[in-house]
Amino acid sequence: MLRPPARGRTAVPRALTLLVACVVALASVPSPASAKSDPRLTRAFYADSASSAAVAAKRDRRFSTLARTPQAYWATDHLPVSKVKKAVRSYAQRAVKKKRTPVVAVYAIPARDCGQHSAGSFDAPTYRRWVSRLAAGLKGTKAIAVLEPDALAMLGQCDAQGDRTGLLRYATAKLKRAGVWVYIDAGHSSWTAPAVMAERLRASGITSARGFSTNVANFRSTADEVAYGNEVVAQLTAQGVRGKKFVVETARNGAATAAGDFCNPVGARVGSKPRMVRQGNLDAYVWVKHPGESDGPCNGGPNAGSWWAAGALALLGR
Repeated sequence: MLRPPARGRTAVPRALTLLVACVVALASVPSPASAKSDPRLTRAFYADSASSAAVAAKRDRRFSTLARTPQAYWATDHLPVSKVKKAVRSYAQRAVKKKRTPVVAVYAIPARDCGQHSAGSFDAPTYRRWVSRLAAGLKGTKAIAVLEPDALAMLGQCDAQGDRTGLLRYATAKLKRAGVWVYIDAGHSSWTAPAVMAERLRASGITSARGFSTNVANFRSTADEVAYGNEVVAQLTAQGVRGKKFVVETARNGAATAAGDFCNPVGARVGSKPRMVRQGNLDAYVWVKHPGESDGPCNGGPNAGSWWAAGALALLGR
């Protein structure tokens, strides 16, 4: 039989002690939400059956390896404001159904590629509306987004860029609110000094992003890119931004290529398979640029983005 607490001066302190002990014990038990790991940390990336390589593999089995390899879905100005939400939602839901992580390359910022092979994009007001719809399409899908390849590396290199860092801040915030892990693109190891890139990333809302990406559509070695990524992280930390991660594009960096040749370089090969790595500051290897799609009319290739069978076979070493 339980006894009532003793009366007198010692009863209150004892009750308070028991209460504090209970509160501490409850606080030490993780909530279901905090104990649950984010699926992006362990899931494989999604290999889309609608990719250009998958379509080519239906006609030629030599491309089946590329077809089975996860590659990013490119959301560009080919998807107008009225269609972008439905398009990215359809892609992301295909990934979710397969219990895979959808990866989206967002590529429509004003003055994209400064009028070169991948020129195009929206004006600033349209871009904001477009990003809002894109984020709505990805909401709740646990997606990853590589945000605007080359945009910061090319900052100030041509006219009509407007408030580029402001637009990147806007896009990063919108995507984060939709539950997307954002990696703002940081060019590559031979383009922009780490301290300069860290300043640009900070101005572009890196505090709201998971981190940044390197080597997108380029051919630099993984070792060089990891070293560069770590240097940028160190510079961000020195500037008061801590805990950021990075991903490295490995789609076409499997062999040394001619220095400075970034348009369908002869001798390029596919690199490491895309996957979560989680080693130090490095989150993952990703395939963003699709092997087999041309960089532009150079070294025998067709227009940028066009499927190029000969180029795909060369990347596969065939």
